[in-house]
Amino acid sequence: MADILNKLARSVRMSKIRAKDTKPEMLVRRFLHANGFRYGLHSRNLPGTPDMVLRKHKTVIFVHGCFWHMHGNCKFAQVPKTRSKWWTQKFERNAQNDRKHAMALRKLGWKVIVIWECSLKPSRLQKTLNALLGKIG
Repeated sequence: MADILNKLARSVRMSKIRAKDTKPEMLVRRFLHANGFRYGLHSRNLPGTPDMVLRKHKTVIFVHGCFWHMHGNCKFAQVPKTRSKWWTQKFERNAQNDRKHAMALRKLGWKVIVIWECSLKPSRLQKTLNALLGKIG
């Protein structure tokens, strides 16, 4: 199936996708702050530039988008029908980088927590955030 947008419209839409300060990330940040946790953001001196760094707890948090990081068995993680081969290779590189960064962080003594975008949907939000508290403290 061909893309329903022309090249310019697709480019504009893709340029609006953020890497930082996404809605799911902001949900987690507000929750952590409300529960007394203080954290750094997007620490470039750590592998993978974690979304949140809780130095006191030696913990990093990544908030992964299900589409971009190909969350297994998730309805939001589907390969586009246009240029499927290119997208598949991109997603495989993303997943490989995620594993490499998590391993490097663990070797440095950091606890790595990954929160998937779909687990922050309203029906699962509170359960996910409560579980997060248990993983940190």
